Amino acid sequence: MNKVCAVFGGSRGTGRAVAQLMAQKGYRLAIIARNLEVAKAAAGDLGGGHLAFSCDVAKEYDAQNTFEEMEKYLGPINFLVNTDGMNRLVTNLSTFLIRSTTEDTITQLHTNFLGSMLTCKAAMKTMIQQQRGSIVNAGSVVGLKGNAGQCVYSASKGGLVGFSRALAKEVARKKIRVNVVAPGQ
Repeated sequence: MNKVCAVFGGSRGTGRAVAQLMAQKGYRLAIIARNLEVAKAAAGDLGGGHLAFSCDVAKEYDAQNTFEEMEKYLGPINFLVNTDGMNRLVTNLSTFLIRSTTEDTITQLHTNFLGSMLTCKAAMKTMIQQQRGSIVNAGSVVGLKGNAGQCVYSASKGGLVGFSRALAKEVARKKIRVNVVAPGQ
């Protein structure tokens, strides 16, 4: 079996740690980030055979094209990990929801929620054809319990939980697993 894993957000933090583990397990990796140079550095640190790609996950066309490029160079993607995300942590009252900008709200929702939906959609084409695949979406405990000053982040990660559960039910009969993890305190 050709083991190919795409790690969105794989250039740093949780995504980079996942990429390191998957490389140790013998997967060929696509490390995807907005910044191609940072993605290349992360892929290079893993050794040979791993590639880097740039993608704005909030743009469907970009997500689809990135999957086509990955599959062109690595083969069919059978494991997808979405760790892309952003959090505008609020530490004072002046920037709670009532004072947050619509632009910041939309940016967070597009990156944290819509982006994962779009990468899952792009991955489904190949996974359904192969009748197998695995997806792991990185949520957050804040998406389950909420946190003052993180209304938008909480909503985006909570929505990702519901989306992942529903998608798992949609594709289970195609032998595709979908899980969401909720790291946090």
